[in-house]
Amino acid sequence: MWHEIDSPVIRSIMLEEEKKHIQRAKGGNKEAFGLLYDHYLPKIYRFIFLKVANRAEAEDLAHEVFLNAWQSIYRYKDEGFPFSSWLYQIAKNGVIDFYRTSKKNIQLEAVNEELVKINANYPENLETALALEKLQKIIRLLKPEYQDVLIMRFVEDMSHEEIAAILNKSEGAVRLIQHRALKELKSLYEKNSQLNDYGTTTLEA
Repeated sequence: MWHEIDSPVIRSIMLEEEKKHIQRAKGGNKEAFGLLYDHYLPKIYRFIFLKVANRAEAEDLAHEVFLNAWQSIYRYKDEGFPFSSWLYQIAKNGVIDFYRTSKKNIQLEAVNEELVKINANYPENLETALALEKLQKIIRLLKPEYQDVLIMRFVEDMSHEEIAAILNKSEGAVRLIQHRALKELKSLYEKNSQLNDYGTTTLEA
């Protein structure tokens, strides 16, 4: 539907096209909402899966996000960000509710590396030392707020401005959370690596 191109001009055109679909969806056009669904479902699913670690649960929660979005789309207000910003807010709250009501001991599953590929264009780049398979396990040891910022920034490739809008925080607060989250993630990674060196079991979420 839309190509992921990092260009202000292309981004502006994409947002304008998206606005048309949103307005049609607000008018009850299911096909227009279906276009939004097709475009954003992989991202929303990926965000949820990294936080709940179970494919079936992640699929159910992702579909609930879009069901809730469709039922309440008349409330949607354009804040100058992609439609996904609103969807991430719904997804974040859905995951919180999931953990609040679920008592299950969720097991980690194998993940397609392309699905959770880390963006490598940042100087931080998680220091390039964090192997993806270990990151998948360790990130769930962080508190939810740290998870949200790291996933949105390094997996979903969002700007600090957009993350701030989603989390209802200032950009400065988001940068501080990112700094603390990276520090804790690296510490957990190093501890996990040391345990592996001694042949003990890896840390699991």
